[in-house]
Amino acid sequence: QVQLVESGGGLVQSGGSLRLSCAASGSTLNRYAVGWFRQSPGKEREGVSCISGLDRSTYYADSVKGRFTISRDNAKNTVYLQMDSLKPEDTAIYYCAARAGIPTIVPADFDSWGQGTQVTVSS
Repeated sequence: QVQLVESGGGLVQSGGSLRLSCAASGSTLNRYAVGWFRQSPGKEREGVSCISGLDRSTYYADSVKGRFTISRDNAKNTVYLQMDSLKPEDTAIYYCAARAGIPTIVPADFDSWGQGTQVTVSS
């Protein structure tokens, strides 16, 4: 079982940047695909990005392509989400999650979740 903790959220103006971190314990994260998801009040949890554990293949939702970059540092057991050119519609609680299978951005495919970190983008 892997435990995940997100950090790096905060308040930023439109056009600004943040880097989120997802630190793992309990297992080596290189065995897992790791995804980033977000959820706003009253909305369903949305897949944002995912990175594989085997070959570091990456996947992005259309809404963030060209603005967000996912990466991993297996030596630090951490996955990152670099968020650039942020927009107010990016405001949400961001979660990371892990699974032993192939990477996806479907929330139901992930079993291990962090507690979330708040990202707020002002107009």
